[in-house]
Amino acid sequence: MYQQNVVIISCAVTGAIHTPSMSPYLPVTPEEIAESSIAAAKAGAAIIHLHARDPVTGKPDQRPEAFMPFLGRIKGECDAVVNLTTGGSPYMSVQERIRPATELQPEVASMNMGSMGFGLFPMLDRFKEFKHDWERSYLEGSKDLVFRNTYGDIETSLRELSASGTRFEFECYDTSHLYNLAHFIDRGLVKPPFFVQTVFGILGGIGAHPDDVLHMKRTADRLFGNDFRWSVLGAGRNQMKVAAMAASMGGNVRVGLEDSLWIAPGKLAESNAEQVRKVREILEGLGLQVATPAQAREILSLKGAKNVGF
Repeated sequence: MYQQNVVIISCAVTGAIHTPSMSPYLPVTPEEIAESSIAAAKAGAAIIHLHARDPVTGKPDQRPEAFMPFLGRIKGECDAVVNLTTGGSPYMSVQERIRPATELQPEVASMNMGSMGFGLFPMLDRFKEFKHDWERSYLEGSKDLVFRNTYGDIETSLRELSASGTRFEFECYDTSHLYNLAHFIDRGLVKPPFFVQTVFGILGGIGAHPDDVLHMKRTADRLFGNDFRWSVLGAGRNQMKVAAMAASMGGNVRVGLEDSLWIAPGKLAESNAEQVRKVREILEGLGLQVATPAQAREILSLKGAKNVGF
């Protein structure tokens, strides 16, 4: 039975937002991604959210074969739920982005719930020097970027992935994305419980003010009632503040170097596990329990690690 005082920690270990020159601690190679994921799981993350990167340049790589070198090791050395991105990079087509989840059939896949601007270029104010040619243009190009997630894209993704029993982390960057999810629920394309990840502080989405967090929660409550499990991620310096606020309201939390490179003002996090330990301290300080992978699977009605395709 769903327990309100048990909190799922998700950890997004590398993502496609930050570039390698921004932090020496960002996992890039398969070995680094595997080790970072396993350490995060041991620290208390029940779900590991995964992207792949080119091991030499660190550029996002959405080929299924780029995921395989670390998926087997993660599965063999910890019991965490594996969540594969279908967001990939905003520069990729939806066909590229869904391939890993379609072929590898994870327990959970992320699902972005609407097209949006996705402004990474403000990071150029902080980071000036880059080791790889692609990094600066990747950030600058986001000034003219529309991150495409059309209704047709979402419908295709939902139908293809649902066929293998994969469930979804619905990434909602604004209230319109919650209404988009309600549309697909009304059409019968997704079934409860809905794992709704509300995202705060990305340029192009809703902000990270407490009023924004409350507004997203109230809207989701009205649209989905008892049929959803709420989780939050705050980008950059908002990470722990948003997590603490949401946890006090009954939410689940996501941390990781995908979402923030920092552990304190001006101090880079040296690992994903460090962020997991910090948010775990916050949760336990609030008198909450950290969910085990088994509890996360029960709460989210997942198919189990035995039924994935890797």
